[in-house]
Amino acid sequence: MKTHFPKERCLSVAFAAKILGDKWNPIIIRHLTDQKRRFSELQQQTGINPRTLSSRLGFLEEAAIVSRTVYPEVPPRVEYALTEKGCDLIPILKKMADWGDKYRCPGDE
Repeated sequence: MKTHFPKERCLSVAFAAKILGDKWNPIIIRHLTDQKRRFSELQQQTGINPRTLSSRLGFLEEAAIVSRTVYPEVPPRVEYALTEKGCDLIPILKKMADWGDKYRCPGDE
């Protein structure tokens, strides 16, 4: 049975996949779920290479998923937090995790 999605729905799915389909974006979003974090905290908690983390945070900021706040201190303090748009992804990530728990094969990483 073939399922037909209207073109607009396909574009919406592609947009969501662009945000959540990256290897690191869901991990970053998950680590920002409960509180603001500094770059060094995110890097330490996720183990993401600093260059990659910087790139992914920039992408998520541009997509309005993450906000970046710079505090006028010496040394400068920068914190990242989820925007309202980013918070709306949390239930989706939980559903994806549930699906992964149900269907992941032993030994898959």
